[in-house]
Amino acid sequence: MTFIDRPLVGENKISDATVRRLSLYYRSLKYAYDRGMRTISSQELADMNNLTAAQVRKDLSFFGAFGRRGLGYYVADLQRNIARIIGINKTWNVALVGAGNIGRALLDYDQFRQQGFLIKVLFDNDPTKIGKTFQGLEVKDFGNVAEEIKQNKIKIAIIAVPAQFAQSVVDRLIGCKVRAVLNFAPITLQVPENIWVRNENMAIEIEALSFALTNRRDPTRTI
Repeated sequence: MTFIDRPLVGENKISDATVRRLSLYYRSLKYAYDRGMRTISSQELADMNNLTAAQVRKDLSFFGAFGRRGLGYYVADLQRNIARIIGINKTWNVALVGAGNIGRALLDYDQFRQQGFLIKVLFDNDPTKIGKTFQGLEVKDFGNVAEEIKQNKIKIAIIAVPAQFAQSVVDRLIGCKVRAVLNFAPITLQVPENIWVRNENMAIEIEALSFALTNRRDPTRTI
């Protein structure tokens, strides 16, 4: 496979939608490889994700020249290159803030570990939770966040706290040099331009499904 380096996100204005599709391609390639496929065409990859072959080729073209004409892509090579592009060819130490129901569920989410996102420290400010152990992690006092973030070399944090605490939590994390946040709190966080935030709101997602059913949208389309 030929690979030509090109500027990545930020340098070449890669859209969030493109990045999300790369993650879909990565999972589709793993699925294909596990089922014995060693090469795959852009049309096959598109069909697996309800996209067009042209969209697949366009997304990949932002990052290099892949595959061979008439043959398609080598599944393992393309998956490896996408892993490098989205940064999951290495491990990331992650802090989780919030040892409530959502936080504990996230500790059980094995795909984080499989993709190299290692939750190294768990925080809360509830005295009844501090000191308890969940999935082998002792709940640390959020009051000591700076020391723990530095010691564990954390750059990514997950926030699973009530909405009224989320902004103060992220402000504190940013002050500790955390630069990327996955937010499960039902609130839009205000952060500087050099901080990356992704919001996961399950209520909004199910409302999108409700909208689709109410308006009789084509169920084969991704919302």
